[in-house]
Amino acid sequence: MQIYRCFVAGDTGKGACEWLKFLLRKDFQFPHLKILFPTAPQRPYTPLNGELSHVWFDRISISPDAPEHTDTLECTAKDVVNFIQQEIVNAGIPESHIIVGGFSMGGALAMHIGFRLMPNVAGVFALSSFLSHTSSVYQSLGSIPQEVITMPPLFMCHGNRDTLVPYEWGEHTFKRLKQLGVDGEFHSISNALHEMKEKELKQLYEWINQRLPPAV
Repeated sequence: MQIYRCFVAGDTGKGACEWLKFLLRKDFQFPHLKILFPTAPQRPYTPLNGELSHVWFDRISISPDAPEHTDTLECTAKDVVNFIQQEIVNAGIPESHIIVGGFSMGGALAMHIGFRLMPNVAGVFALSSFLSHTSSVYQSLGSIPQEVITMPPLFMCHGNRDTLVPYEWGEHTFKRLKQLGVDGEFHSISNALHEMKEKELKQLYEWINQRLPPAV
């Protein structure tokens, strides 16, 4: 029997799990796959005037023009990688049996993990997410010769009416990653704001099944 893990990053693990269940009218689960929903740490969040929020890292502003908040981003990324590696040890599974992904900031974190820190994972997904124009993800990928680059595939979705994280930001992120050697697919979600929709979750479900199929 093959054992797999899928890490879905949201604001709180419980909130993300319940949101998916509400949209799908059933649990987002697989018979052969364990899904883990970690909770983002609580910290002051600058775009909310320093209000304590469950966020994976701080931002100067919500804009691709703003530089990444390196201190909080690297600290959280290290913690999440340690969390995943502990799961690898406990379950006795290889890194290639793991998918990482998330919504909004969780998706950005997943791209850092999959394309910088754990490039042997089976895949990365990012829903309504973007990276800073000067992201260390781009810098890391740019330092690898194109002929030897092997990165996990990327699955992205973005609402075409998103006003918090405009559609163009997500599209630009995908195109730039593709130019740097990342293979993947980008889906435009019609009439969607900064939210998840049933349609994209069904597409994500199929993609995960393709990346981590049930054992024969």
